[in-house]
Amino acid sequence: MKTKIAFAAAGALVSAGLLFSAGADNGARWWSYVEYLASDQMQGRLTGSPEHKKAAEYVAAQFQKDGLKPAGEQGYIQPVRFRTLALDEAHSSLTLMRDGKPKKIPLGEEAIVSARVDPAPKVSAGLVFVGYGLRAPEIHYDDFAGLNTKGKIGVYMGGVPAGMPGALASHYSSSAERWNAFRSAGLIGAISIPNPKHMDVPWGRMASSRTQVAMQLAAPGMNDTEGEQIAITWNPADAADLLSGTGHTLDELVAAADAHRQLPRFEIPARVDATTAVKRGEVESQNVAAIWPGRDPKLKDEYVVMTAHLDHVGVGAPINGDRIYNGAMDDASGVASLLDIADRLHATGARTRRSLLFVAVTGEEKGLLGSKYFAAHPTVPAQDIVADINCDMFLPLFPLRIVNVYGLEESTLGDDVREVASKMRIKVQPDPEPARNVFIRSDQYSFILHGVPSLMLDFGTEKGSPEAAIDKKWLTERYHAPSDDVNQPVDKPAAAEFNSLVMRLMERVADAPSRPEWKRESFFRRYQTAFRRYQTAAK
Repeated sequence: MKTKIAFAAAGALVSAGLLFSAGADNGARWWSYVEYLASDQMQGRLTGSPEHKKAAEYVAAQFQKDGLKPAGEQGYIQPVRFRTLALDEAHSSLTLMRDGKPKKIPLGEEAIVSARVDPAPKVSAGLVFVGYGLRAPEIHYDDFAGLNTKGKIGVYMGGVPAGMPGALASHYSSSAERWNAFRSAGLIGAISIPNPKHMDVPWGRMASSRTQVAMQLAAPGMNDTEGEQIAITWNPADAADLLSGTGHTLDELVAAADAHRQLPRFEIPARVDATTAVKRGEVESQNVAAIWPGRDPKLKDEYVVMTAHLDHVGVGAPINGDRIYNGAMDDASGVASLLDIADRLHATGARTRRSLLFVAVTGEEKGLLGSKYFAAHPTVPAQDIVADINCDMFLPLFPLRIVNVYGLEESTLGDDVREVASKMRIKVQPDPEPARNVFIRSDQYSFILHGVPSLMLDFGTEKGSPEAAIDKKWLTERYHAPSDDVNQPVDKPAAAEFNSLVMRLMERVADAPSRPEWKRESFFRRYQTAFRRYQTAAK
């Protein structure tokens, strides 16, 4: 049976897009979608919440209005089941033991115990600093070599050494690959010390989010951190407690990391004792998928995917009296782009050779979980997905003169972006801050791991420019804060131009005679090769 869409609730809102002409290029229609999805009544669209479901039904209704077809047997909505985990701090504790003397570590102030990793009820283990905590066999790099790591907790700082290509660094910094490396080294858990120069948000706001419910996919075999006993983030302002007695300081480590030098690796003469209590439950959330059918009989069963995440973080600790984390730019903006492009297609009737598949995914804020589920259980044949173009928090805060393309050099999609952008007189640049690992931190990565050439795009800036300062200020003040709402200043015409860029890119890829391909030298090409071998074996 097809999932029923609550048109009675959403129907009155469908007309929002009709307030503006189909050819509108001033961003007003796009903004109308942002205003609805990021309104206070949506309560921050927490994964699995009634408000998220309402937002999913609204998106599905918009797709139907624009003539897009349901992408699966269940209709527009793909249900996704999650296990929920919430740390009960009142019955949890963290103690640092050194020279037989215990020091109680205040949770939230000095350290955060992550519930994304289902923690063991009790952990008592020694500590070892493992540099960047990376292992990259391709370049014979191993932060664990020669260390006594068995049964210990690995302490690491984010970053990459000189000479490690960005693709390798991003991939091996992912939670799944890092835990694979830690586990193979005999470690039982991890403590990360954020580099204070590269923190997207201040510690206080990071700590306030620790009370949010964490989630794991309920589907068997989809927990990347199975067996990890504890994961802790340590406040860099209190790193001296952790590093005491080692002869090393945080300033030394930060200076080395910023210079991409090899970090020292050393024993830490201390032990962590942790007791954790976790409240567990289950919840269901929604991916939304719709198809704009292609026109070519030979290619219409292939799909160019556009993704954006529908969820945000819900209601949390108040900041300046506001508890609703609306998620306007993160990522109502991206979902609004899906809807705006669907509107344009409907208005023009344009049909590409391949079909276009629009997917608003859930659970991105919980660890890319909705896209991970969709990529593993797509509503169209997996082998027919040829590309993914992802829009996540693209920040139209100023005119669009530069576009950042994450994955620019990895596949022929980068060549397509360059061609489209050059005609629009927009400069293209690769990831300007590879240390932030953006390429593996949004939903395109889920498709990459299934062999699909993928990109993410956002607004770029020149280093040291006024625009770069605006971008940085937004991250510091509004990222994952209630102030990411509909009252912030936004350049709507620039957003409309960004949507035009994405639409032209999708059309170019969908009309090309051949599928996009990973570049021969790309690290991620191995996933396409592995997936094709899997398909052959399955046949």
